[in-house]
Amino acid sequence: MGLVKEVIKEIGNKSREFYEFVLPPIDMYLSKDSLKLVIDIPGFSKKDIKLVLCGDILSIKAQKEIKEDESLISNQRPNIIDKKIKLPIEIKQGEEQIDSAKYENGVLTLIIPVKSSGKDISIE
Repeated sequence: MGLVKEVIKEIGNKSREFYEFVLPPIDMYLSKDSLKLVIDIPGFSKKDIKLVLCGDILSIKAQKEIKEDESLISNQRPNIIDKKIKLPIEIKQGEEQIDSAKYENGVLTLIIPVKSSGKDISIE
């Protein structure tokens, strides 16, 4: 039985390492005046998540406290997320702004304002 537990634990570790590498999945919605990001970060608490917007690069870091427990057989969910995302909008350094950030039920939703890059020209 001990060997089976060790194999299951190792499979869980490899699975978790894979998800830490590829996560979090992100959906982006661009409207006329904002960019909305919906980011899945399940299993973390709000205090574990750090966001930094520097120019058009969003950095998402999350790390939860890991408690060693002998009864844990498999741990496939990520313990660490460290991802940088280039946003599809131009944001000048020093002008970074996030209108809202909400974390609920493992989903982080960010609204970033989009400044128009030009002025409408009326034609007579």
